[in-house]
Amino acid sequence: MNLLEDIVVVDFSQFLSGPSAALRLADMGAQVIKIEKPGTGDICRELYVSDVMVEGESTIFHAINRNKQSYAADLKNSDDVARVKQLISKADVVIHNFRPGVMKRLGLDYETLKPGNPSLVYAEVSGYGNEGPWKDLPGQDLLLQSASGLSWLSNNDSDTPTPMGVAVVDILAGAHVAQGILASLYKRAVTGEGALVQVSMFESIIDFQFELLTCFFNDGNELPVRSSVNNGHAYIPAPYGIYKTGDGYLALAMGNIVTLANLISCDALSGYTDSFGWFDKRDEIKTKLAEHLATATTAHWLSILEPADIWCAAVMDYDHLTAHEGYKVLNMELEVQTTNGLTVTTTRCPIRVDGALLTSPVGAPSLGEHNGPIEKQFSIN
Repeated sequence: MNLLEDIVVVDFSQFLSGPSAALRLADMGAQVIKIEKPGTGDICRELYVSDVMVEGESTIFHAINRNKQSYAADLKNSDDVARVKQLISKADVVIHNFRPGVMKRLGLDYETLKPGNPSLVYAEVSGYGNEGPWKDLPGQDLLLQSASGLSWLSNNDSDTPTPMGVAVVDILAGAHVAQGILASLYKRAVTGEGALVQVSMFESIIDFQFELLTCFFNDGNELPVRSSVNNGHAYIPAPYGIYKTGDGYLALAMGNIVTLANLISCDALSGYTDSFGWFDKRDEIKTKLAEHLATATTAHWLSILEPADIWCAAVMDYDHLTAHEGYKVLNMELEVQTTNGLTVTTTRCPIRVDGALLTSPVGAPSLGEHNGPIEKQFSIN
């Protein structure tokens, strides 16, 4: 389903944040042209997170750059820059995630390009924005998780700050960029005018914590306190957290302690009738609950709790997840093919429109693969 048919995106971004935004636009049918440095290309081609490679390149690159075209251009070469400017003059969207000032030095900033293409939607992702003492710092996911306070929310109170095990800042920033681009394309359809879309990874991860920061701002700036045991959320009382069972782990969300105690026959919890105490005595309750849940299997507890509409779930690893019918029925896996015919299994776009999935079998491009076809399509010389 080509929702963005005829929309041309010129993407200068590397790594994850900008490319994830471009990926979503490609999933929706846009023609995404990835500008890459000759010889090496996107640094993400060699950003290995495991020993798994696809055609000698990083699996991350193939996951996040499927269904795109690659145009090799040296942005330090005036002739290549001139060709890129020709391409941009006929494009609808530009995306980049260079540090502040880089695109201006290259003559590819919004103010320079706007006169030649007033309807251009120009989107830029930065680490910490274009102002302030942090504007030139590297926009790297782990560093932003740490600087934003996010890593102080995970793990137990006596343990070290713990980051999320996924590039959450990159992906959130990419989602916000895509939202801004889509809104600006709608504005352009109405007014004919383009727009400058700016997202910093730092602002994205601050926004991600809006719930907890609102509590902090309105609670006399009292810092959130993590549970000492089975921490799951600094502001939510017992039983919220993950518990070890006889053969695995069980997640419990918000719930009535007395009701829970009766269901699982835990006499040690039956006296906690004051709901305010479920927070004040959170660690005490969780300790007793943890001891009780360890006496039976995860399946046993689920068989009791799920019929009673208690919010709970088994904690699964990828082996268990992908074997479960709840996962299989969603058809989340997507097979794409590289130019050389290699099949790569990845995940599809999570959006459905009118019941249809947004999928394409086209894999990530080889470096500079589409220079010829793109130059012909846009009459670049």
